[in-house]
Amino acid sequence: MSDAANSNSPHGSTATPAPLGRLGLIALLGALTAFAPLSIDMYLPAFPALQAHFGVGPGAVQATLAAFFVGLAIGQSIHGPLSDRLGRRLPLIAGVLVYVATSIAAVFAPDVETLTVLRLVQGLGGCAGIVIARAMVRDLFDERDSARVYSMLMLVMGVAPILAPLLGGQLLTVADWRWIFVSLALFGIACLAAALFVLPESLPPDRRQRGGPGPVLRAYARLALDREFMGFALASGFVLAGMFAYITGSPFVFITLHGVSPQDFGFLFGLNAAGLIGASQLNLRLLRRFEGRRILTFALFANGASALALAAVTLWDGAPLAAVLGPLFLTIASLGFVTANAMAAAMSRAGAHAGVASALIGLMQFVLGAVAGGLVGAFEDGTAAPMGLTIAGFSLAGIAAHRQLTGRRGD
Repeated sequence: MSDAANSNSPHGSTATPAPLGRLGLIALLGALTAFAPLSIDMYLPAFPALQAHFGVGPGAVQATLAAFFVGLAIGQSIHGPLSDRLGRRLPLIAGVLVYVATSIAAVFAPDVETLTVLRLVQGLGGCAGIVIARAMVRDLFDERDSARVYSMLMLVMGVAPILAPLLGGQLLTVADWRWIFVSLALFGIACLAAALFVLPESLPPDRRQRGGPGPVLRAYARLALDREFMGFALASGFVLAGMFAYITGSPFVFITLHGVSPQDFGFLFGLNAAGLIGASQLNLRLLRRFEGRRILTFALFANGASALALAAVTLWDGAPLAAVLGPLFLTIASLGFVTANAMAAAMSRAGAHAGVASALIGLMQFVLGAVAGGLVGAFEDGTAAPMGLTIAGFSLAGIAAHRQLTGRRGD
């Protein structure tokens, strides 16, 4: 690809200014997609502190995470269609403003119920970065190049799950949990400045959608009835839901069950994130030789095999932490192959409705993520089994959706 993103656009867009360049654009889009991992992972080490501060059990604190997932899911269904109609920048700026405001308000939350509501609204705003970044990639790149760009975005946003728990854990050694939300607000302000002053508009006025809600609803319906789109989107959604089950359950499994300190929890969490980054970069190399859809097929089966091994280990009473970490690492790492290729294949079916397609993919991902996280909390039994079984169940569902809807039963 050339250094200017517009030269790769399937639509001939000339929206990307030369000063930003391809790498600068990808770095900025990566920062926007990092809203979710930062907002989720940075405060995971604070779960025990939040329980103690508010005087509640693990389920109440886990509900603040589930609320954020719900906000991410609902918000994408709003920001995506708006970005098809108004352009990408305006909905993005509005969403980031909401994110910053609620991050600041969370510092002053008087009880866990208020924090839960604020996390919901925080997700409604923060999701703008995720859904619009995906749509901008579709605006500017074709399917094959999109898979490469999504892999590069995984590198940029993959740093967040490594640094976020580490930063959160270290903050807790010198300050209380409120400073985590102060840090999130500062990140939001930095992204807001970038959106205002350097992010280009990738959707020119002549390519924007017109009319009221009718065309939007028809676009949603068309995509929902597109078997290939749904097959790729659900494959990604189910497998990512397994990661949300891991995110929800890992503080209890690592810190409470196995006695890992909040600081060491950050290192273990970062190790799994490093596997995800490594796989996404290997995917870049594989895309030079193989079709992304073929890589996806094998990656889904690898994810399923490691998830089943993880489930078996978590059913083993008294299993050491090392036995859990091996299959868990492979399960999370395989997402580096699944996510980029499934996303590129699904978005290739979007046509002129990249925002709607991105929103629908995100809606499915985070609804399934909220369900997976809720299942881990609802079936909490003092063991790692709820996390392991939920991950395995959603992984198998992803394989089934891919096979049945795309017709790919092995290549």
